[in-house]
Amino acid sequence: MQSDKEGGDDGCPEECIALSDFTGSGSDQLAFTSEDKLLVHAKPSSDWWWAELHGVIGYVPASYLRPVGAAKERDEETCLEDPWQDEEYFASYGTLRLHLEMLSDKSRTEAYRQVIFTNSASLRNKVVMDLGCGTGIISLFCAQLSQPSVVYAVEASSIAEYTRQLVKQNDCEEVVTVLQGRAEETELPVQVDVLVSEWMGTCLLFEFMVESVLLARDRWLRKGGVMWPSSAALALVPCQAESYYAEKMAFWEQPYGLDFTPLQPLAQREFFTKPKFSHLIDPSECLSAPCDIITLDMYTLQVEDLEEMKGQFHFCVERSGVFHGFTAWFTAHFESLETEGATVELNTGPNSEPTHWKQTLFMLDSPVSVYEGDSISGSIVLHRNPIWRRHMTVTLQWNINSSKEETDNCQANIKTFTLFTLTLMNNSSIMLFFNHCGSIFFMQCDFVTYMRRQRVLTLPLESLDFFFLCFFCICVHRLEQRVSPCGGERLTKCLINGGDQLKISLTHPL
Repeated sequence: MQSDKEGGDDGCPEECIALSDFTGSGSDQLAFTSEDKLLVHAKPSSDWWWAELHGVIGYVPASYLRPVGAAKERDEETCLEDPWQDEEYFASYGTLRLHLEMLSDKSRTEAYRQVIFTNSASLRNKVVMDLGCGTGIISLFCAQLSQPSVVYAVEASSIAEYTRQLVKQNDCEEVVTVLQGRAEETELPVQVDVLVSEWMGTCLLFEFMVESVLLARDRWLRKGGVMWPSSAALALVPCQAESYYAEKMAFWEQPYGLDFTPLQPLAQREFFTKPKFSHLIDPSECLSAPCDIITLDMYTLQVEDLEEMKGQFHFCVERSGVFHGFTAWFTAHFESLETEGATVELNTGPNSEPTHWKQTLFMLDSPVSVYEGDSISGSIVLHRNPIWRRHMTVTLQWNINSSKEETDNCQANIKTFTLFTLTLMNNSSIMLFFNHCGSIFFMQCDFVTYMRRQRVLTLPLESLDFFFLCFFCICVHRLEQRVSPCGGERLTKCLINGGDQLKISLTHPL
């Protein structure tokens, strides 16, 4: 895994330019502003590089930098590539897999149904926009339960063709109008009284569909109109995760009576540097009461606020245990249109019925024993990726203040996690895992961009599974669509070394 690769091919520092401002959240991280030039001395991981600025050395996020010589190339790439990854994002919603998962989530779907039902009188003769309607379940609830004058069901993916059929099949076509297209490009004949959407993602914001909701709000929601959800909050709790730790880390202590502990540092980097999605925490694993660390008011939240969101926390440990990490989830609230009506809450936490979001686990590098009366305080920063707009990083900083004088746990700690998308049908911003020169070559980048720079790629076929090969063939097909024979470009594919390896070559710049 190119963990010790130096900045330049000859071991010299590599000059890079900053793409966006970055505020370091620890003493070992550099702060810089857009257009600053930094010297990269080493690339210890794919996410963090060791760089120098004005004589000061520290860690910097790799996604914020580009080599100076590649600046012009990056501008060309930006024109070619979609930083929102809409092709893959909306393609994933064009199949039934995600819709089956969402519709099978009774807690999620019944919460929206309850909102419509309890506000049915106030929704009568209103104009409603259902943004990102998917199969149209919320729109159908509106039509059947509340008799609005019209519901505009807006969906960008190809599933919209089937949504129209479902609307007709359920005799709602006089009320529900399905509009296929991005929210930013959709035109409506009138402003709406209610804007409803199920935009929440992992850690509330991930994939940032909320931006489309805010843009639609500013453009189409009438003054005094209603947003559903009306507010949302990200919750956090320090927790135990003994079974997950045993599965991924303690396993290496003595498998089959052998000492495999030299693999534990590798396991820590592989399993604990990224959050664990779809985690289900038992309430008994919470070391304290949870708290809301980031709250969104959907009436006042602005798109620019999404670039960086910060929160503070202070937990009082309620029972002794092993502190393995933090678990996060969200709640969404739907205000009532009825006089003195009750607010409906959708809670994805451990004390509610499980949802398809479940919870997200952020593991510490090493577990820490804590005791009743100890306190864990710190901050969280959600930072949106400046290039790939659906991605983000989560930085946690914390201190453990012990109630026992003999225990020295007062040191500051910091850890950053990257949240990125990866789907089998992904055509850009790909996570490619290659067995290359006897080691794992990990690369998160656009395949077309990689070929533009490197010109040649060799894959050992025997070490790649069938699904990856299918996935990779899609990437090659996209590259073939970019190649222009009239311009002298040529893409060649051939088997080498007796058919054990696939070699792909690009013989002319794209």
